[in-house]
Amino acid sequence: MYRSIVSIIVLICLLPSVLTAQEFRCAVQVNYQKLQTTTQQYSSGDTKVFETMKRALEEFVNNRRWTAVEFDQAEKIDCSISLVLSEQSSPTDFKGQLQVQLRAPVYNSNYTTGLFNYMENDFQFSFNESQPLDFDVNTFYSNLSSTVAYYLYIMLGIYFDSYGMNGGEPFYDMAGTIAQTAENAGFKGWRSSDGQKARYWFMENHTNSAYSTIHTAYYLYQRQGLDMMTKDQPLARQNIIKALDQLKQAAAVRPNLLSVTQYIDVKISEIISIFKPAPAEEQKQVLDIIKVISPINAGKLKDFATK
Repeated sequence: MYRSIVSIIVLICLLPSVLTAQEFRCAVQVNYQKLQTTTQQYSSGDTKVFETMKRALEEFVNNRRWTAVEFDQAEKIDCSISLVLSEQSSPTDFKGQLQVQLRAPVYNSNYTTGLFNYMENDFQFSFNESQPLDFDVNTFYSNLSSTVAYYLYIMLGIYFDSYGMNGGEPFYDMAGTIAQTAENAGFKGWRSSDGQKARYWFMENHTNSAYSTIHTAYYLYQRQGLDMMTKDQPLARQNIIKALDQLKQAAAVRPNLLSVTQYIDVKISEIISIFKPAPAEEQKQVLDIIKVISPINAGKLKDFATK
């Protein structure tokens, strides 16, 4: 979706009612197989609650209006949410893994690129199949609805940043409001003290002006990089290098920024594919930056150092 993206972004608002022509095309999975060995609450013949949970999440994400931006059917944002349940301590209390993923099309191609892929390994929530998933930005109804809404706004921010310079700002602010509303609810992940990988940090990384180059990186990589590949590959690669350098600038302010490391984790295979046929000088530039911002991924570019 490339048309007038910067101008329409200012129209964002939260519309709590369920409408049509929504923003997301989200696939939801709820895996409950681990519960067979980890909980006495689970009965192999009683799967209705998990089917209801899946359907409730699908309706919550796909049938709710999250912005004031009009999306055509073909423009809907491609994402997925996966719950792998590992514990059921009561009929309504669960624990497990939550994974959220965001993808985007690349202009003038059949290629789809990853923008966000994150997993929480200790996600706790309650779900009552007789009650709908309610959400309001200023009210905490449940950890499930608030957490999913939070990640949807983080993904909206990254998506709109990728297609319009600083286009995601209102969405990150919305995620911040959700986090502030939820922080006193007693669930892990909403506070900075909950660890370096707490969901709190995605909001903080994207709203702290000290890391503003992250937003520029998203735009350079997607709109000026990938979307230019079919038109001018050398220029597209240079813009991707510039995007990586913008991430390096953010990491220089604070090493191991969660938003930077997750972005590189998502992009590293793609980066290798793009720069494998590139000149040695470009490969060296990429390798030098990755060594700084994501040392754990630098070994995957070992061939770049030998060309």
